[in-house]
Amino acid sequence: MTEFTHGIFSASKTIYENNKGSILRTIIYTIGHFAIAITVLMLVADVSFMIALTDAIVEPLANAIWYFVLDKIWTSKYKKKL
Repeated sequence: MTEFTHGIFSASKTIYENNKGSILRTIIYTIGHFAIAITVLMLVADVSFMIALTDAIVEPLANAIWYFVLDKIWTSKYKKKL
């Protein structure tokens, strides 16, 4: 393993260790959002499964990033009050 890849893995592990709770909540939220978005699009917008699937993947990924940022801001404010 090169120094570069070792550094990436080390940084990734540090990020994971420092953000376990936020990452887990973000993953669970995103999976639920996939299922809800597919169902709603197929029932309300009457689109095919493939179109619903595409939208259900792209849009929640953007929301997952937003949620992660929001959660980090929220928890940092909460910790300061304690």
